[in-house]
Amino acid sequence: MCEASHHILTSRTKKTAGALVLAGLACLLASCLSTPSRIPGVGQPVSWTELPGWLDDSLAQAWPALLSSCQKMPARDARWSDLCADAALFPDPDDDTARAFFETRFSAHEVAGNNGVPDGLITGYYEPLLQGNLVRTDRFRYPLYGRPDDLVVVDLGGLYPELQGKRYRGRLNSNRVVPYYSRAEIGNGKRPPDAAVLAWVDDPVALFFLEIQGSGRIRLPDGKMLRVGYADQNGHPYVAIGRTLVESGALKLEEATMPAIRAWLSANPDKAQAVLNSNPSYVFFAVREPDSPGPVGALNVPLLPERSIAVDPGFIPLGSPVWFDTSLVASAGPCARDTCASCPSPDCGLIPYRRLVFAQDTGGAIRGPARADLFLGFGENAERVAGALRSRGKLYVLLPASRTLN
Repeated sequence: MCEASHHILTSRTKKTAGALVLAGLACLLASCLSTPSRIPGVGQPVSWTELPGWLDDSLAQAWPALLSSCQKMPARDARWSDLCADAALFPDPDDDTARAFFETRFSAHEVAGNNGVPDGLITGYYEPLLQGNLVRTDRFRYPLYGRPDDLVVVDLGGLYPELQGKRYRGRLNSNRVVPYYSRAEIGNGKRPPDAAVLAWVDDPVALFFLEIQGSGRIRLPDGKMLRVGYADQNGHPYVAIGRTLVESGALKLEEATMPAIRAWLSANPDKAQAVLNSNPSYVFFAVREPDSPGPVGALNVPLLPERSIAVDPGFIPLGSPVWFDTSLVASAGPCARDTCASCPSPDCGLIPYRRLVFAQDTGGAIRGPARADLFLGFGENAERVAGALRSRGKLYVLLPASRTLN
């Protein structure tokens, strides 16, 4: 550390002054003065060459996600109006045309994580399959609730301008708005009426993970599929049960992946409900169109596998293209961690995973500037990859650029 001198410089202390100047220069050259850390969130523009793997992605495959975002973005951001009108002129571009469009109509901005670190946590989610019935039976006895009529949402911004965008969820008790029932309370009898039940399923753990994923499909006894998606939430904060298991000593931090958590819950049925109840948040669902191309995210457009992500909209504008630089486990075998040092499979390891995705969803667990959750689609492979994805990664947000007229 460099200390400031408290000497008073006079004409008789020129040598001392010179020494102090030299010392100050040495201090600067030695980086004694700390460099301010980057502010978390979207930073300054960077060149396209700074995006790792930018030239390797098939950007034509990302075009449908752009057109989906264009269904909503012009109403949210006027800069998208002309941009989307021009995108509509190219219904099926090749990779070169798509790349030229993104490079001329957007500018790339590096995202800094919390405390100014250059990267953040990348995870994955998917559309799970549950077994269910429209009526309650001995097997199908766990309710999947729609949005209850007694759930009240108060827009605090209407009362207090400084709380614009903040909403409080609760229920009416006489003339007072009180917190809505927690997960434990709903499980212990303070639940919405059976009229709010959309379906009954046979696995409470699968039902819990359906809430985390936000959407899914329920196979009925006649083989038909019921598609459901997020409708609302009880207003309680989300608490990751992986953290609960780590803090209790049941799992080590590096073991707290989705497959390991599900295995622990299955092996400890007497303790499972208490662990699930440690997350007071509870999600309510709505029935979706059966022929929808994908689940609907927070932007209210269908999510596309490996091209849609969930973000924290407080840092990354919803609907924005995002260059995604992380890694995936190369093997779909026994390795379900972000390190394969002790994995027995010779094919196991991390491989770079870089592509253009779109911020079209949000999530209760997705908090922070460089935090993203990659949607991986439907099916066993999507579940396997999503469960294994827990890696560090960098994000670059693409923002509309000013048009230059020649």
